[in-house]
Amino acid sequence: MLEEIKKHGCLMRMLVARNLKIRYKGSALGFFWSLLTPALTIAMYAVFARILKFNNGQAHYLEYLVVGTVAWGFTAGAMNDSLSSIAGNANLVKKVFFPRVILPLSTAAANCVNFALTLVPLLLFLLATGALDLSHAIWILPAFAAHAVLCAGICCLVGTLNVFFRDTQHIVGVGQMAWFFLTPVFYGVSMQLEAFPTAPFLKRLVFLNPMTGVLAMYRRGLMGQALVPEEWAGTVPPASILVSCAVCALVMLAGHWALKAGNRRFGDVL
Repeated sequence: MLEEIKKHGCLMRMLVARNLKIRYKGSALGFFWSLLTPALTIAMYAVFARILKFNNGQAHYLEYLVVGTVAWGFTAGAMNDSLSSIAGNANLVKKVFFPRVILPLSTAAANCVNFALTLVPLLLFLLATGALDLSHAIWILPAFAAHAVLCAGICCLVGTLNVFFRDTQHIVGVGQMAWFFLTPVFYGVSMQLEAFPTAPFLKRLVFLNPMTGVLAMYRRGLMGQALVPEEWAGTVPPASILVSCAVCALVMLAGHWALKAGNRRFGDVL
């Protein structure tokens, strides 16, 4: 797959640029929305978190919430865009020969670029509130890498399924909402761990949700928070984060397998 991407790198770059342009087509502010949208989101959460007193008692809760929300936006955006990554390019699939994997991967790459831009207002917000702690900034790299791999796998898997099963878009809508509430965006990992049985090895199953580990790494890199809450460190070792990384890789493999299996029939179905 990597060789195919390298060989058709020019096409990959063109599709990424096209996806980014389509996102802001007809918009007066254009790419500026990549910075403005997260800034407005942060402001919205700041207001309503104060009004609703939605706080779990932890220090810098608002910042904790915002980091989780911004990171989740990358996942949600990739999942939504992936629905049309192949089905929305029927003419291209039928008339031009090229590795079809480039279509969902270009969608994932475009969302990667958009997410990288959203990190600018996020970093400024964390700096302004005093929550920014880059003493463990190295964790941002594996977080972004695992997140990108996860989103690439999702794009391949969902993009392929939507070609053959048009109900996929409805399933994705419901599944995305369920996944969001099962991910520690609004609440801490401690609440997940408390919900599992007492056996230590069973508690590590919370990291089977790949976004649990990804968010933990982002918060470690941006805010200096522990990968696993200190009160649970003796029961669930920080190395459990590797479970989430492994799931990200498995999703990528599953997506690549699904795309490879359906590749020959794309033209007939579309």
